Amino acid sequence: MSGVPTSVVAASGLVGGYGVARWTGKRPLGGVALAAAGAVAAKEWQEQAGTRTAVALSGAYVAAFVGSHLLAKKVGAWPSVFAVAGGVAVVSFVVADRRK
Repeated sequence: MSGVPTSVVAASGLVGGYGVARWTGKRPLGGVALAAAGAVAAKEWQEQAGTRTAVALSGAYVAAFVGSHLLAKKVGAWPSVFAVAGGVAVVSFVVADRRK
């Protein structure tokens, strides 16, 4: 997957995970999509920037997932998901993808 920036993978995991859960009505299925994209991104982060950075970015990914739930109460579900996905994409790009 080295051709796809990790910022895109991570943002797609957040948006795709929510979309799958919403459209199928099965939250665990959305969680599988979220986790799969997170695992792919984490592997790439580790290869690009090292283990510490991968752990930090993985933590940011999980924090964005949790934060989207909190933010959704104020701005709505989709705007919240897009906001945190954008944030994760920017952080991932700056910390890992820009090094390529």
